[in-house]
Amino acid sequence: MNRYPLWKYLLLAFALAVGLVYTLPNFFGEAPAVQVSSGKATLKIDASLVGRVEQVLQSANIKPDFVQFEGNSVKARLADTDTQLRAKDALSKALNADPADPSYIVALNLVSRTPQWLSYARLALVEPKPMYLGLDLRGGVHFLMQVDMKAALTKKADSLTGDVRTTLRDKNIRHAGISREGNSVEVRFRDADTRTSALTVLNDTQPDVVWAENSATNGDLLITGALKPEAMRKVQEAALKQNITTLHNRVNELGVAEPVIQQQGLDRVVVQLPGVQDTAKAKDIIGRTATLEVRLVDDSAEAAAAAAGASPVPFGTERYVERGGGPLIVKRQVILTGENLTDAQAGFADDQQPAVHLTLDAKGARIFRDVTRENVNKRMAILLFEKGKGEVVTAPVIRAEIGGGRVQISGRMTTQEANDTALLLRAGSLAAPMEIIEERTIGPSLGADNIAKGFASVTYGFAAIAVFMCLYYLLFGVFSTLALAFNLLMLIAVLSMMQATLSLPGIAAIALALGMAIDSNVLINERVREELRAGVSAQKAIEAGYERAWATILDSNITTLIAGLALLAFGSGPIRGFAVVHCLGILTSMFSAVMFSRGLVNLWYGRQKKLKAVSIGQVWRPQGTALPATTDTADQA
Repeated sequence: MNRYPLWKYLLLAFALAVGLVYTLPNFFGEAPAVQVSSGKATLKIDASLVGRVEQVLQSANIKPDFVQFEGNSVKARLADTDTQLRAKDALSKALNADPADPSYIVALNLVSRTPQWLSYARLALVEPKPMYLGLDLRGGVHFLMQVDMKAALTKKADSLTGDVRTTLRDKNIRHAGISREGNSVEVRFRDADTRTSALTVLNDTQPDVVWAENSATNGDLLITGALKPEAMRKVQEAALKQNITTLHNRVNELGVAEPVIQQQGLDRVVVQLPGVQDTAKAKDIIGRTATLEVRLVDDSAEAAAAAAGASPVPFGTERYVERGGGPLIVKRQVILTGENLTDAQAGFADDQQPAVHLTLDAKGARIFRDVTRENVNKRMAILLFEKGKGEVVTAPVIRAEIGGGRVQISGRMTTQEANDTALLLRAGSLAAPMEIIEERTIGPSLGADNIAKGFASVTYGFAAIAVFMCLYYLLFGVFSTLALAFNLLMLIAVLSMMQATLSLPGIAAIALALGMAIDSNVLINERVREELRAGVSAQKAIEAGYERAWATILDSNITTLIAGLALLAFGSGPIRGFAVVHCLGILTSMFSAVMFSRGLVNLWYGRQKKLKAVSIGQVWRPQGTALPATTDTADQA
């Protein structure tokens, strides 16, 4: 009657083993480390850097616990903070020949102390790793950044001015001048008929602009255009989103685990970097500016000699290093800048070779069409400038005149190189200037204190629940306590497998999950008591108690889960972190309270055919009602 088939016991044992394996890494803590990442957008980190780092540390008499390539950086775990500082100095001097223009970023960081043997106990491809800790638990830096929305609108007005000039030229409509006044565009005309024709064209081609007819003081006829409120809002939203994307790309170079970069209000961005110890380096990377330029390559014999180092560079040219490492002589004249580039995506050319597809604005499209028509079979260099230093990202050959504002770069690149190039071109610079208006640093000691207090709150809460359940429900209370411990184990294991970020609200959700999880066992135990009070035999009372309590447990948990999902869908920041732990806690509690506790009860009582009593505490009865002899409790009035 109350026996599980073997496969259910095996499932519970497997779940317990998985829970132990994926929970263990959270108890080993973190160790100081140094991280080496790319200091330039055109420099890509690969596994070959591991050998260089090991060699530098060995020459400095520093023995790391390990050096490994992870993501876009190389990390070396060290014994203590003193060794960490020595390693940073040694690597900075060895890897960066020019401190003013570093090729590599050497930053202080923290990595897990999880032993290597735990990695062999992985489930599928999920390696046992500790949960990420939020800023309030791990320490780190917090920036509040203000986006200059006026600059974004001014930039859009400048682009609009160029688009209007190009449109009128293409339609052969003569004007007396186009200028930007604030965030508006003014177009001057000599006669009313021309102005009317231009107004019709502009209304058709620029639907996001409100055009109005005016008169100038000198007698010229004017058309004044200003962005519609909806269009202005879209420009500001696009600028904010592009800045957030660019910040994400830059923060990735720091190797921060689960950084928080999110919008706050209409024009502010919150950046939280848990575990970052080098605040100055974080500010340097976040504030980095990168600009793009398109120039023609000088293919003359003099340029070839200059590239080989046999002669000085010709007049009007400059020497740069191509991405592959070779020198390239580029003309000084700038054809296009990153302001003319609206999008860059990796894809494939007609011959199925990897390519990068660029989209230019109207001004850029016109310039690019004219330049490519006049320079067929010549090379065009795309340069990326950071901190005043320029490098050639790619230098393709112009095969034919390119019009329409869509450009394809292909040839001599892999799929990964095409993706990297598109990323550099797309997110190299901010859409609008930003400034840090608030900066806070949370030290590791404060984070450790928060962890200790959070751990103590969960421990004391668990202990209080366990004492109450064991005193009130006796052996069934012990089963409930073991099921609660299993629930806590599974919750932490699932959070670790998901690599979720745990913060103080998350710890509060864990404490709340304990209280809610034990409620299911209370319902089951009370239902078993009701069956015993009604005179049902012990074995049938256990079976009926679990089966009839299941519907109530399911209903109550579903309604609570709906509230948690609402917090997850509409909340952000700490509220979202609370909701994630809350929802997972509900799911694990249903599994542990019903299936795991039933398994323990079945193991203890299931094989007893003539069960006369169960240890479930006092079974109260109404006065005058006989108490069945199937419990080991005293008769009470």
